[in-house]
Amino acid sequence: MTDLWSERAEAYREVPEQREGVDLDLIVEWASEDGVRTALDVATGGGHVTRRLREAGLEVVSSDPAPGMRPDVICPAEHLPFADGSFDLVVTRIAPHHFDDIALAVGEMGRVAAKLLIVEDTLYVSDDVETAEKLRDPTHVCSYSEHEWRSFLDAAGFTVEAVELVEKRHPVEEWLARTETSEKDAVRVRELLAAHIDGGDYVDTKILLKGRKR
Repeated sequence: MTDLWSERAEAYREVPEQREGVDLDLIVEWASEDGVRTALDVATGGGHVTRRLREAGLEVVSSDPAPGMRPDVICPAEHLPFADGSFDLVVTRIAPHHFDDIALAVGEMGRVAAKLLIVEDTLYVSDDVETAEKLRDPTHVCSYSEHEWRSFLDAAGFTVEAVELVEKRHPVEEWLARTETSEKDAVRVRELLAAHIDGGDYVDTKILLKGRKR
């Protein structure tokens, strides 16, 4: 999987809906409270959270299991090589649906966060959408509901202070091409996602949660 994501790295650095958006703005807003000086960006991908937080004046370390993403530290979310409470803030954006062990990953992020944990990911909608996501990208593991996310953060020792839902639009053909989806699978993906395709865009919902360490 890490080799695959290294191959995809440049594409994900340039995708408009990854590089920008109200979701990214909200993460920066939540991260900009007094006392937050250091941050860890987990599964940094194209590095967009790291870029924006550094622009906001934070000291940021990026991590990712794929060397091609050019993180500061190469590691999976489930095994973060940092001491307890190493960072004021830990953030992960649109990546947890790829994590093999979500509870372990959230626990690790919570362990190294001294104050805040900010999570953004694709919201679970239905089994049909999950099937489509896995056909389009076999590295997709699972999306989760708001209830599940609240449970993960609670188990990691965090009180959820804010939750926001944000729609993202993805040009369907570009979205399918980015993961080199076969035409046979692409046909099935379009069928499964028909109710979520608008004007040639696949419209999904991202959930953002801000948790404070208890």
